[in-house]
Amino acid sequence: MKKLHFSIEINAPVKKVWSTMLDDATYRQWTKAFGQEGYFKGDWNKGSKILFLSQDAETGKESGMVSEIAENRPNEFVSIKHVGVMVDGVEDTTSEEAKKWAQAFENYTFTKKDGKTTVDVDIDVADDYVAMFSDMWPKGLKELKKLTETT
Repeated sequence: MKKLHFSIEINAPVKKVWSTMLDDATYRQWTKAFGQEGYFKGDWNKGSKILFLSQDAETGKESGMVSEIAENRPNEFVSIKHVGVMVDGVEDTTSEEAKKWAQAFENYTFTKKDGKTTVDVDIDVADDYVAMFSDMWPKGLKELKKLTETT
């Protein structure tokens, strides 16, 4: 497991950045940078189960991450703990692939200064996915910035 860090400054108030990043409709927009239309099922409340998913165009089955919200301090910090994977519509927390992600965290920190917001993303990534996420996260954050600053 590797730890990765990404950061971006967005010319918008923290409340707007927070809602653009985490509200369903805009989440679906900025996460397109990850290659598929992503969405979540669940909510961002501390202790809640949340699924981060995409749907296979041919089968209609969902795949993605099975997670829980470890911490949520609105407009400041949210921590996601991954506990497994979703494969072809089935939650999996026991296979070798699921174990690669178990106990991995994805943390978003929002810092406001002079009307701007810095978003810091710190994630634990299974070794096989470091290159992929190193490429995708900066693209996702650029989309978040563009979406937040233009709406």
